[in-house]
Amino acid sequence: MDSPNLTMCQCRVCGRMFAPRFSFQQVREGNEIRHYCSQRCLLKERGGAQLGQAANAEIRCSNCGKPFTPVFAYQRAVVAGETRFYCSEQCASVFKVEQRRRLGTRRIAVLNQKGGTGKTTTAVNLAAGLGMRGFKTLLIDMDSQGNVGVCLGIFGEKGTYHLLIEDAPILDCAVPIRDNLDIVTTNDSLAAAEQLLARKNEGRERVLREALISRKGEEGYDFVILDCPPSISLVNQNALFYAGEVLIPVSCDFLSMVGVKQILRTIHRINTLMGQPVSICGVLPTFYDTRTKLSQEVLANLQDYFKDKALPPIRVSTRLKEAPAHKKTIFEYAPDSHGAVDYLSLVDRLVS
Repeated sequence: MDSPNLTMCQCRVCGRMFAPRFSFQQVREGNEIRHYCSQRCLLKERGGAQLGQAANAEIRCSNCGKPFTPVFAYQRAVVAGETRFYCSEQCASVFKVEQRRRLGTRRIAVLNQKGGTGKTTTAVNLAAGLGMRGFKTLLIDMDSQGNVGVCLGIFGEKGTYHLLIEDAPILDCAVPIRDNLDIVTTNDSLAAAEQLLARKNEGRERVLREALISRKGEEGYDFVILDCPPSISLVNQNALFYAGEVLIPVSCDFLSMVGVKQILRTIHRINTLMGQPVSICGVLPTFYDTRTKLSQEVLANLQDYFKDKALPPIRVSTRLKEAPAHKKTIFEYAPDSHGAVDYLSLVDRLVS
């Protein structure tokens, strides 16, 4: 999985040079970022002795009760002072889901005011990956082009327009399409919603928030992902006012940096004028080509400016382009491809 053209780091335990792709490989300790090439190295430094002692006794999985010998870092977690053990990633994911549900619904708007940055691809595969990890996820298409429904081969009888303008309950708009994944589709009727929202005297940027929070539309979901249009609009303001977090896909070309600046200005305006805190949960480099110097320069600039908010890149993948034609997510169409590996890494990074 490592690529020689990604930023290389040295493992603090074994000294091996590697390109970080997973959240456990870069651990922040105060002002220092520590790098670990593998879970074994992380485990060796951070609790290996304790796990080694535990392994001599009979350890049972805190989820399924199966006896096992802990080997990897994810197999041990401390919850409220109590040490828990997990025999597999599946059992460990149960713990992550439980933790997420205690914190309530997490809302993420996928937004870049420049087109062609992989917004819809990111929104669809992020939502699908969260569902695969056991999180109940709602994906809402806020773009009148309706590409979410096109990518997955489905269109609901009611959609985002009805949610925003006709006060339709989420149960009437959301279409279950995969395990743990529901979507709200849209079409060009959303353009009319923009005009109708503009006529409201007050609260026009709070309509989505009222639909999903005040009317409890998000209840039962661990994540709500919003695929936003590449524009400055009332629909986008609704998405930002509701979400509170923004994930910014940035294609690895020069013009994409302009789109990032526009988003930062929009977020600043929302924060100052509306008194609604909106934070950046991550900046995601997309269309990363390991063979080109431009991709490396864009990635380096993003990492330099956004620091730990710069996420591991999504590599260029023909399979990612092909998947929508087959009405499938990348995990269904090409589970072993670079695209599937990279988007699952994104999911695990956001969850952790």
